Amino acid sequence: MQRLREWARRLKLEIRAVAIAYRNPQTPWFAKLLAALVVAYALSPIDLIPDFIPVLGYLDDLLILPLGLALAIRLTPDPVMQSAREQASKTDLQPMRRGVMLVLATWFALTAACYLSVRYVL
Repeated sequence: MQRLREWARRLKLEIRAVAIAYRNPQTPWFAKLLAALVVAYALSPIDLIPDFIPVLGYLDDLLILPLGLALAIRLTPDPVMQSAREQASKTDLQPMRRGVMLVLATWFALTAACYLSVRYVL
């Protein structure tokens, strides 16, 4: 159980580091795009496969997030990632409020757009 906790703590730290690396101008655009998607997925309250579906619900969290994170780290230059990891280890690992608010606002806007389009089209 201790190894699982350590893995989860390390995953949070890496997500924070990728979010910091995203803001670095030396990070290529394709790494920034993937980093934004990975961080948004990590902060999003909605999964691709809902958690109430047995096995598959948690499998997407155990595969998509770590694989996307690993790819984002691989695409980011090593000096940028090293600097981002140092900054991430010195900062608070609480959820990034602006990021959470942005993800929630995006989901709200998409929901409202779907509702309005269905209501006025049908």
